[in-house]
Amino acid sequence: MSPRAVLKIGGDLLSRPEALSEVLRDVASLVAEGWRFVLCHGGGPQASDLQARLGMLTRKVGGRRITDTATLQVMKQVLAGEVNVDLVATALAAGIDAIGLSGVSGGLVKARRRPPIVVSGGGDAPIDFGYVGDVVGIRTELIEHLWAGGWTPVLSTLGVDTEAEGASAPVFNINADTVSAAIAGALKADHLFAMTNVPGVLRDKDDLTTRIPRLTSSEAKRAIADGIIVGGMIPKIEEALRNLARGIGAIHILGVGAGVLAEEAATPGSRGTVLVAGSASA
Repeated sequence: MSPRAVLKIGGDLLSRPEALSEVLRDVASLVAEGWRFVLCHGGGPQASDLQARLGMLTRKVGGRRITDTATLQVMKQVLAGEVNVDLVATALAAGIDAIGLSGVSGGLVKARRRPPIVVSGGGDAPIDFGYVGDVVGIRTELIEHLWAGGWTPVLSTLGVDTEAEGASAPVFNINADTVSAAIAGALKADHLFAMTNVPGVLRDKDDLTTRIPRLTSSEAKRAIADGIIVGGMIPKIEEALRNLARGIGAIHILGVGAGVLAEEAATPGSRGTVLVAGSASA
């Protein structure tokens, strides 16, 4: 059976054309070998840039964007517009039969408006993030249909409430990591790749040569408890552990570079850190 994979592409990588092309060439080579990919992309930096050019204030609490009506309009224009179009064009140039769509397309990413919640860095009062959605379902049949036709979906991470009353179904802004994990979980993907600005999980966050090739769930929890995994990597690993419980085969945290994705796919842990369910490494 063909390996199934989801690749999350963040806004930082999208702003680096040469690095992005390297990653997509790896995707093209894997697709040629029979892999099936979904490319999920964000666009936070691009949205903030457009807001600045429009004279709008970007409001964030605890590092999370508050999406009011005007901000939602910007997110639609950026995610489902310029960023998606440009990413599809770059993918085509890399040799991928890419087709762009948003989570609204066909009700692919079903969502509900997030209720006010208390978040770290936001004080004791619940924060209303506006038109930000929580994923409640994925229509995997649309992805399966595209794969059957030989297409690689390139998905912008908007969601839609198809059950809401009214003349138009509400659209929501959703974090790309959240949607990528939901897609991978719903597909029972073999691999979820997350490209970051570090080559993986490091034993010493200041030394790039201390990459840990492989962690089981229990080893990752112990590394957090022992202070090996620290800072901003902690929430990434905790989220990855929750995602493994959804049935994703392996989650890879890796940096960007020519051949990195292809080599990590061929030999998990060779170029990044691979996280798998279980109590101990073999």
